[in-house]
Amino acid sequence: MSQHHATLLAAFETYKAESEKFVEKGVKASAARARKALQEIAGACKERRKEITATKEAMEAKK
Repeated sequence: MSQHHATLLAAFETYKAESEKFVEKGVKASAARARKALQEIAGACKERRKEITATKEAMEAKK
């Protein structure tokens, strides 16, 4: 498992927990933490896409 994959999973769990606190309990600070987690997810998605593309291209080059 790559580092970016693990980052995605961790950020999603953070987002899920903070979003629940915001929606269900009305904790305003959780909204900011949920948004931060979403930003981390977006960045990790871009990096993971690059990793996948590089791996795919390396596999095709071996053929």
